[in-house]
Amino acid sequence: MDTMFGDRVQVLPPEVARKIAAGEVIDRPAALVRELVDNAIDAGAKNVEVSLQGGGAVRTEVSDDGRGMDREDLELCWLPHATSKIRTEDDLLRIETLGFRGEALSSVAAVARLEILSSRSGGKAWRLAVGPGGDLGSKVEAELSHRALGTSVRVLGLYDSFPARKKFLKRDSAEAALCRQAMLEKALAFPEVCFRFVSDGELKLFLPAVETRRERFAAAVLGRENMGFIHELFASGTSFSLSIVLGGPEITRADRKAQYVIVNGRRIQDFALLQALEYGTQGWFPNGSRPAGAIYVDMDPAEVDFNIHPAKREARFRDPSAVHRCAVVALKDFMHRLGIAQSGHAEPSALGTGEFVNGTPDFYSAPAYTFEPLGGPMRGHLEYGRQGDAPYPGFPVADSRSSYSASPSFGSASGYSQNGSGEKASRLAMEALLDSRPAFPPLSGLGAAQRSGMEVEAGSECRYLGTAFGLFLVVQRGERLYLIDQHAAHERILYDRLRVKAPQRQELLVPYPFETDSDEDDAFLEARKSELDALGIVVERDGLGTWQLTALPESWKSGDAETVRELLDLRSAGADLAERWYATMACHAAVKDGDTLDVGSAADLAREALELPVPRCPHGRPVWVEIGLKDLLRGVRRLE
Repeated sequence: MDTMFGDRVQVLPPEVARKIAAGEVIDRPAALVRELVDNAIDAGAKNVEVSLQGGGAVRTEVSDDGRGMDREDLELCWLPHATSKIRTEDDLLRIETLGFRGEALSSVAAVARLEILSSRSGGKAWRLAVGPGGDLGSKVEAELSHRALGTSVRVLGLYDSFPARKKFLKRDSAEAALCRQAMLEKALAFPEVCFRFVSDGELKLFLPAVETRRERFAAAVLGRENMGFIHELFASGTSFSLSIVLGGPEITRADRKAQYVIVNGRRIQDFALLQALEYGTQGWFPNGSRPAGAIYVDMDPAEVDFNIHPAKREARFRDPSAVHRCAVVALKDFMHRLGIAQSGHAEPSALGTGEFVNGTPDFYSAPAYTFEPLGGPMRGHLEYGRQGDAPYPGFPVADSRSSYSASPSFGSASGYSQNGSGEKASRLAMEALLDSRPAFPPLSGLGAAQRSGMEVEAGSECRYLGTAFGLFLVVQRGERLYLIDQHAAHERILYDRLRVKAPQRQELLVPYPFETDSDEDDAFLEARKSELDALGIVVERDGLGTWQLTALPESWKSGDAETVRELLDLRSAGADLAERWYATMACHAAVKDGDTLDVGSAADLAREALELPVPRCPHGRPVWVEIGLKDLLRGVRRLE
């Protein structure tokens, strides 16, 4: 076999090998921040400050108040594979610290000037300076100095001695942003630690220590002003526990940037668990929006391997499907309960504790929901889950409280605000409805409203008034109006019925042939054939890339081409294939915007809508909005 360039095989010089290794571990300033903050947390620090200059390439400094190092430790810590965190190869099978390889400081010293000042007791300290490219064969002695308890690590001129690497760094502001994100990820994992981030002498981020992951997620990602819409729930399996922090349907994002998976204190890239976050909340975030949240997995170290990626960005679980399944089940159940609680329809006997064991909800313990009005209907406090023991020592379960507030009332100071002629027209129309009520028959008594969980005023009458804008059914009860989206309401009603009893299958008189566009479509139809059959959809393979549709649910009325398109779109549904299909069927069969209903049908639809336990359509949109007479009168300044 010829060697490249005709050269002989040879062992690389140590300085070249060290720079290659450094490029894998410290590829940019953000990686440096991640490694140094890991060391600070492993040292038991309660306060960590990251300070940058020039995006971290000129200077990166991480200071902490952890245990610190003495002279002997300091003189060894920068050498290759020097670490205090593992002793034998068996320790790699049960890693309980963030850093463990002993590569970070050695890699830094190969490509930058490394200065460390550390004290174990406060007052007396030791200082060491080495690099770039320090001689591994010579002993570097530490100097006596002074410092409070803890360690400061300063890195100067990253990659100045390695221009080929430095030219690929981004501009200073972009590198600083990546460093900030690296620190923020550590802050999310350790809410009990106070973090400060300073760039070019300016404090950019300050996250004081808090008690719960929910509080830290609000402060670091979504803003403290959204605290009322952020929830935390808990579940557990055989060797792991989950803490899921989730932004409610009031908080949406167009991408996955506000989604995190954190395993034993490390943020990892795990598409399956990010999928679980979206599968578990499917139907609650409309129009392609995505939830914001974090899945924290606290797991027995023997059940997960981080030693598969140089930067520990990935992990391998012994049983990944159990973690994924547990997260999906917990999220689905929580979103269902949240919808019930927001509608005021909570029945304590059916709510359970909100805790899960091996992915299965516990419905048989004492109720964990409380609903206390905070100034009007649809606003309250929800408690989900309870404080309990972690599945193994070392990973405590956080506080279980989860507060929420639903959408504010129309016309309130923090609610909706409109300007211009549209607002005036709407107000006039609503006032006309209040002053001149159509003589339509009322809904049958107060039972529907009472069963829907809404507060009913003494002596009030629940009355169907008519329609507005060809879209809303208008219902009055006492001094409140309910505007019901007729399509969303009918869609949810049909969806709930389909989930209880699937429609009968109807054989087609003439099978419909169709062609798939890709091997993935063929694989989907083949793999999910039995599931489709259970939903009333029968497909038979007719050749390579050709199929025949031979049966459909009897209530399905769409055309052939649209049917095939909807069928192949189910490929993206994952484990929620049945729910996606039922939602599609319900959407197709529901009354549309602009459809005119007779008075009896409209009143019946309104009645069923107000009885819905979860008043949201399968795609996540609210079924109705509630408007108070006082809000309307205040809007036209009859009340001040």
